[in-house]
Amino acid sequence: MQLAHDILLGLLAVVFLVSGAMKLSGNPKGLKVTRDVNIGDRIARLIGLVEAVAAIGLIYAIRYPDELVGWLAILVLWIAMGIAVYAYSKASKMKSSAPAVVLLLLLSVVLVIN
Repeated sequence: MQLAHDILLGLLAVVFLVSGAMKLSGNPKGLKVTRDVNIGDRIARLIGLVEAVAAIGLIYAIRYPDELVGWLAILVLWIAMGIAVYAYSKASKMKSSAPAVVLLLLLSVVLVIN
């Protein structure tokens, strides 16, 4: 079970690190999704910073599984994805919310396994 947990953490860390880095860099492709749901570029960059820092926390959790940092990183990302699904819903773009919903489900699985 620990191996599955570590694999999921690694996968999620890569996804959130890339996503966060794209938002932080100001890349139009990275900011397109947040612009589609009416979130400003400054807030999107802040979201990118949160995603990148939490992704580093996930990597830390693989190495040190008994530390609280990993659990907090998972929780922060879980809340962020919940807010993302809400933002899609508020902007009437639920058809585009599939990646956020999948990530929310994977984060839920990791929280339960943890």
